[in-house]
Amino acid sequence: MLSSIDLIIECRDYRVPLTSRNPLFEQSLAGRERVIVYTKRDLGSHGSAVDKKRENIIKHWHHPSPTLFSNHKSKPDIQTILTLCKQHALAHDSLTGSRILIVGMPNVGKSSLLNALRMAGVNRGKAAFTGAQPGITRKIASGVKIVDPDPEMGTEGVYLVDTPGVFVPFVPDTESMLKLALVGSVKDTIIAPTTLADYLLFHINLQVGGGVYREYCGETNDVVEFLEGVCRKTGRLGKGGVPDLEAAALWVVQRWRQGNLGRFVLDEVEVDGLEKKVAEEVRMSVSQARKQAKDTQRMRAKARKSDSMS
Repeated sequence: MLSSIDLIIECRDYRVPLTSRNPLFEQSLAGRERVIVYTKRDLGSHGSAVDKKRENIIKHWHHPSPTLFSNHKSKPDIQTILTLCKQHALAHDSLTGSRILIVGMPNVGKSSLLNALRMAGVNRGKAAFTGAQPGITRKIASGVKIVDPDPEMGTEGVYLVDTPGVFVPFVPDTESMLKLALVGSVKDTIIAPTTLADYLLFHINLQVGGGVYREYCGETNDVVEFLEGVCRKTGRLGKGGVPDLEAAALWVVQRWRQGNLGRFVLDEVEVDGLEKKVAEEVRMSVSQARKQAKDTQRMRAKARKSDSMS
């Protein structure tokens, strides 16, 4: 299929610019023209000077490849991506139209971006299902038109191909898994809601302060105190008025995902951040290869022992 693709759009979550990077794409898409789009910008940025500085660092990571930041509800953001797609189509004339593949981690916003580009480009509604949980897109779709053919310009249209989310081959540490769970790249059943809420509370206190949850309780590092306050305020109480901490935790996480409990980035963005991430991935892949080799040796030894006993 890649032979028919002219351009790759890789989506990453703005809130986890490093953790949502999938090394599988680096291997399978090496040498392909690629644009990296950081989605859900509205959930991690206020447009401040600090945010702009962070975005400049991220652009530096990927130079000379184009890097864009997107809120799929923002017409200017979508128009910028659409214009880039049109320019690419003009520069790469094709008799069958330009085909663009959109890839990324689960629930990173690929389908939402596709739908927004389709609406902006050809004024048509949803072509891909979207949802708050990962795994909505189950198979690779046929091309969805986002730019009509233009006889005057000599172009045959632009088509976007959606793909299922591809999870990282390994998660290097517990905090990375917490980040991916918090932004919704893994199902909410994987990690206990109260654990996620505790990690979220840590980041809220660190980055924006307790003012964002003052309607539930005073500033605290105690997740139970925080969730009990949420239960009382929102009526999430079980029999005998016992606080339902799990229900409150799920609600709190969803509120943050919607941008209602502070908008911030979970990853630390540094000039050499990507370089460090790549080095970490190399170490992990070597470690995984060694583990696999040892497992294979054990299986062979077990098989030989079984053969000798038979």
